[in-house]
Amino acid sequence: MAEHTQVADPGPPGTREHTPDGLRRHGIDRATFAAVATARGGAGAVRLLRAGQLSKRALLLVALRRAVPAGERAGFERTYAAVAALQREDRALWERLLLRPEFDAWAAGCLHRIAAGRGAPLGELDRFLLDERRGRPRSPIALECDGRRWELLLADQGPYREVYGRPLTGPLEPAELAAWRELLAGAWEILVRRHPWHAEAVSACVGTLVPLRPAPDGEAVSAAARRAYGAVAASRPAEPELLALALVHEFLHVQLGALLDLVPLHLPNGEARYHAPWRPDPRPVGALLQGTYAHLGVSDFWRGELAAGAPGPARAEREHRLWRGHTVTAAATLLSSGGLTASGVEFVTELRRGATELTEGRL
Repeated sequence: MAEHTQVADPGPPGTREHTPDGLRRHGIDRATFAAVATARGGAGAVRLLRAGQLSKRALLLVALRRAVPAGERAGFERTYAAVAALQREDRALWERLLLRPEFDAWAAGCLHRIAAGRGAPLGELDRFLLDERRGRPRSPIALECDGRRWELLLADQGPYREVYGRPLTGPLEPAELAAWRELLAGAWEILVRRHPWHAEAVSACVGTLVPLRPAPDGEAVSAAARRAYGAVAASRPAEPELLALALVHEFLHVQLGALLDLVPLHLPNGEARYHAPWRPDPRPVGALLQGTYAHLGVSDFWRGELAAGAPGPARAEREHRLWRGHTVTAAATLLSSGGLTASGVEFVTELRRGATELTEGRL
């Protein structure tokens, strides 16, 4: 690929230096970094982080090309050349191809299998390319509220959906698809009218929703995956408010994962474990950071519900106080852990400030 970008070890926020081999490193300016830390990055932050993901995937493809065994190289080279030509001739299609949520997991999985001496599904790249050239079969759900649009694909079949670590639904029956459409329309209306900042960011980033099965007790579940940028997964909850909340929560996991690809915020996870107020088992520093950030969004969601005069104010106030307290407590734990980088300390300090100032209506 001709994408001269490096995403590894980019240094602190604000740097856009070059490496000795001339590759440009992605950077993030301090104002955007602070806005992301307080869950207020918006579409501008999504564009910046999306560019990092695009370069990461281009580099994964280059690494895969170098790793392909000699006996399979000729076939892979033909497909690789076609993808490289797209970068020059149809940039939009090339970006869609590389930013498919499953592309990252596929490329990384191929590299791991080749390194272990096992066969890798290299032919998937041909399928990805053919899908995009044909306009891959899909049934997007087009949502609109007050002139704001969001197009979302319900990915109820296909490979690489196991990355969410939860039981998947099978292909959706027409009645199930209709129920999802109605629920998503309600969730989108809630986001647009009560949480416009989250509506902007979620719709700019998330283009795929993977339907999950609920928990064995019937409780709704949701998930995000580090190697599935642009997608979230969820079971169908009972009410649109809970789906809107799940979308905010999981989007923030996705956003933090993309930021971590640009700026290391914590040291490698070691044996140390830390208390997470929302679960019984202690967590490594990276998992605690993910949970703290996503629950900042949960706290903010319920604050927004309360401020908008949504139905159920007692529930909104109760949930907001609960999750704000958990977020502030976990942020303090992170800051005292010794497991954050200098950029991580800056990020969590802003996160904690956001938890307080969002509550007071000052952010």
